[in-house]
Formats: sequence, C-alpha cells, structure tokens
Amino acid sequence: MPHDDPVPVRSPAGEALPADETSSVGNTPLATVSRSSDTAERAAVPTVTSGVSFFSAVNIVIASMIGAGVYTTSGFALADLGSPWLVLLAWGVGGLLAICGAISYGALAERFTESGGEYLFLSRALHPAAGNVAGFVSLLAGFTGAIAFAASTFEAYADGLFGLYLSEWTNRGWVASSLVATAAVVHGFRLRVGTRVQDSLVVLKLAMLTAFLLFALFSLRQPWQGATTAKSGWADLSVVTFAVSLMWISLSYSGFNAAIYITGEARGSGPMVRRALLCGTLVVTLIYLLLNGVFVFAPPADAVIGKQDIAAEAARAIGGNAFAAAFRVAILVSLATSVLSLMMTGPRVYAKMADDGVLPKFFRFDTEVPRAGIFVQAIFAIVVIRLASLQQLLSYLGMTLSLSAALTVASLFVLRRRGEVIDLPLYPLPPLVFLGGTLVIAVVAGIEKPIELAFAVATLIVGLIAAPFSRRHSSSSGAGTNR
Repeated sequence: MPHDDPVPVRSPAGEALPADETSSVGNTPLATVSRSSDTAERAAVPTVTSGVSFFSAVNIVIASMIGAGVYTTSGFALADLGSPWLVLLAWGVGGLLAICGAISYGALAERFTESGGEYLFLSRALHPAAGNVAGFVSLLAGFTGAIAFAASTFEAYADGLFGLYLSEWTNRGWVASSLVATAAVVHGFRLRVGTRVQDSLVVLKLAMLTAFLLFALFSLRQPWQGATTAKSGWADLSVVTFAVSLMWISLSYSGFNAAIYITGEARGSGPMVRRALLCGTLVVTLIYLLLNGVFVFAPPADAVIGKQDIAAEAARAIGGNAFAAAFRVAILVSLATSVLSLMMTGPRVYAKMADDGVLPKFFRFDTEVPRAGIFVQAIFAIVVIRLASLQQLLSYLGMTLSLSAALTVASLFVLRRRGEVIDLPLYPLPPLVFLGGTLVIAVVAGIEKPIELAFAVATLIVGLIAAPFSRRHSSSSGAGTNR
C-alpha cells in the first residue's frame, strides 16, 4: 500500500473514527491522516533530553534479568535433565529466544514511545482488551510475582549465610518483605536517587560475578566433576522434560524487555531503548552461559542436583566455605538489584493503565515518580511472599509471562499487515523464532504442570473480565504524552 493512502484515525480505545468527523485527544483536533503524516507524527514526538540514560537503561535490563532464576533454576533442571550438557543447551536456547524477543520488543518500543510496556503495545496495536490482559499479567505476575520470587530467593540465600530463622513459621518472609519495603522507599521519592543507587549496585554485581568466574577458572581446588558424576541424560530425554526446564529458564531471561517500561522517561526515547534492550540481553546471555557452565560442570552432580541454592553449593565445591560465603554476598547484591529494578519499572505500567481508565486514578503520577503505584506494588509483593513457595512461583511465572510475551510479539505481524512500516532486522525471522519457541514451551510445559497452567490462564482471564470496564479511556491515552 502506498504511504500516502489515507487511513482512519483511531480513537484512544483503538476504534476507527469516520473520515468526516473529528475528535479531540487532549486539546488536539484529529481528522483523517496519511501514512506519511503518521510517520511524521512519530518523528515529532519530543525527544527526552534528561531522565534515564542509556547506561541506566542497560543496567535496568541487566538488573531485571540477572536475578533469582539464574541462582536457582539449574539445580532443578539438572535433576530433570540429568546431563549438564543438556542444562547448558537449554540455557543457550533460552538465550537465543531472548535475543529474538529483544529485537522484536525494540521495534515496538521505537513505534510506541510512551512508557507502559506490553499493556501499551497491545492496547494500541491490537485492542484494549488485549492490553488489559497484558496489563493484569504485569500486575499479578510480571512484577508482583517476580518481585516476590527475587525477594524470597534473597531470603533463602541470606538464611544460608547468616542463619536468620528463629522459627520456620513465625519468621518466614520477614527478610524478603523488608527488602521489598526498602526498594519501595528508594524508588518512591526521587528518580535520580533510585537510578544512581541501582546503577552502583549493578556495577558491583557485575564485578562480583566476574570475580567468581575468574576464581572458578583459575583457582580450582580440584578438577571439574560435573560431567563425570552426572548421568548422561540424553537417552532418557523427553520433549516434555526439556520444555519444562526451558520454561523455568525463560523466566530468568524474561527481564530482556525491562527498559520498555521507562521509554517515556528515557533520553532518546524509543531508539535508545531499542539499543539498550539488545545490548543488555547480549551481555546477560553471555554471563548466563558462563555462570551455568560453572554451576553444573564444576561441582560433583550430587552436590547441586535439585538444590534451590545451586550457586552457593557450586561455590562451596569450588573454593570451600569461605568462598561460598563470599559468593552468597554477591548473590544477595544481585537479587537486591532485581527487586529494585522491578520496583522501578512496574508502577510505570500501572500509571499508563490508570491514564486509560483501567486502574483507579491514584495510580497516575504528575510528579517525578509514581509513588502510589510503588507502594501498592510493595504491598502486593509482600502478600505473595507470605503465600507461595519458590518452585510454585517459578513455574507459574514462567508460563504466564511466556504467554504474555508471545502475544506482544505477535502484534508485530498485525502492524505489518495493517501497512505500518516498522524497522526490524531480518524480519520476520526474530518474531517467528521467539513466538514459535515460546508457544511450544508454554503448551508442552502446561501439559506437565496443569495447576500452574490453570493459574496462568486465570491471570489472563482477569484481564479479559476487566476489558468492559476500560472502554472509556481518559483523554491522555491517545495524546502521545511521554511519561
């Protein structure tokens, strides 16, 4: 279709307006526009010259990705797959899917330059109901569940280091809840303070992980035993078992999209966020392959198989108790940055949903930070911490977030079919690889984990039920305000 063909203006709710009518979004009258004027309008979106830098955006991606999953998942995966080679293969496949996802999400971030993430993309590209599904997935799983998972893992590693529990029942969750509350305070008052604290901790985290890898490679107390002490795994491998492990691993990679939630506050907006997504994902994929190579190959298999704190157990096998204690400190820093990052990005989605009338108005923010959303998010996460175990959260989050991400990437095909020119290298390969791989993993794993699948589907249904209540959007939803 030629670029100068007229197309109907869409209302904030995504419905086409008649060509002979006008509507107002904010105080701006709208009428029929052309493809070329749509391109010009996108180019005219003000570029943010202050706010979140490229360095901070990459750090948000790294902080969101390197969290609880990488320090827990391989112990469960090794128990299921048997072979450390299969575990490493699964991490490689997960990395390939994450890179394809980062490329696809980057194209969407350049097209839709506001903060809001999957909720924004699907509301504008498909339909408000689809946006509601993604928004409530973010609310219930993407941020609330992920924060609870990272904070609970923080508590498990802290307990192993300091022996914090006085009673299994009376004190469970208090360390995790305190971390969540601290993250809310850090991000609840000044954007600059929160980003500076987070940037510093991410740099410290990367330095500690690098030190761990160097020690593992050059200061071994004994030869690596993982490959010789584990069962082969290949003969007993099933597609279902591999898919379940990939589902857990996909959760560790799910933060590849983290920078999209602050697009409207990023210097350079969409194009900068696009670069940050790919850069952060490539860095983390390399780190994951190196870390998990150490986790499953260095120690004897029986020392780490099925262990939720596999990273610390691997460190103990490599360097003894002192080294294991030092690495637990590195893990605690890493998990703290994950909670900080998720606490920063999640409430931006809720603010966009409030702008569109999906959530109450108090989630909106005209100040520097979405304070109400941050503190409500903290309360939700603390409730989940008290109710769910780590492995339950791992399966539920992996399945739910996979389905939401697949729906988001699928919107690229809809936009292209509608005639929108979206720059995406190697199209349609990246979205096809991500979409196909993610759906196969989710479906096969769901057959194996029906309870977690039921909760994942229930989360999607919550978003659909809320759709009728969001038909009337606030005027700010179509104004293209950058937040």
